[in-house]
Amino acid sequence: MSRAKPYSISKMEVYEAWKLVRANSGAGGVDGESIESFEANLKSNLYKIWNRMSSGCYFPKPVRGVQIPKPNGKTRLLGIPTIADRVAQTVVRTRLETVLEPIFHSDSYAYRRGKSAHGAVDTIRKRCWKFDWVLEFDIEKAFDNINHEMMLRALKKHTSEPWIVMYVERWLKSPIQISGENNPRERFSGTPQGGVISPLLFNLFFHYAFDLWMQKTFPNIPFV
Repeated sequence: MSRAKPYSISKMEVYEAWKLVRANSGAGGVDGESIESFEANLKSNLYKIWNRMSSGCYFPKPVRGVQIPKPNGKTRLLGIPTIADRVAQTVVRTRLETVLEPIFHSDSYAYRRGKSAHGAVDTIRKRCWKFDWVLEFDIEKAFDNINHEMMLRALKKHTSEPWIVMYVERWLKSPIQISGENNPRERFSGTPQGGVISPLLFNLFFHYAFDLWMQKTFPNIPFV
């Protein structure tokens, strides 16, 4: 007689997560496995993810560090998870989106379904008729500098599922393997750009760090 799994994650959730990962395509992670090679042994691969996640023994591999050129001549370091880790992250992201999307500010446009940079520009254009000044700023290395403790504290406000918090913490702390370096670099802050769940975590962090702060401190000043 098989023992019940400690965490309630269905096989269908894992399969639906896989379909989203496959649709988005993308390069493989540190293990070199591609979408095609993962799919060639799909049933076994998805079972392993489900079994480990629902048992509490799922541990992500290091993310693969890739330097991407920026328009200003500098580079941005992306952290590419393995295909299996992308599937696992998608399972958690799908669970979290249902509870987090309703709390986000209506004028928060980044990394959200149904929202886009074009929508943000349109909102700004309309408000330019009402206000004389616009303040534009950019947060340098915003993804890289997120405080893990504060991130997890915010997450715990919105889920009672211990496995979600556990796996998010493991992803946050997953080291990054840079090409040409012998050992992965440990990470003590940030969430890697390139991770499936990173944009949602970023939005949650700045919901508390900026959006709510602006609403409370400057209630009459709109922002996008």
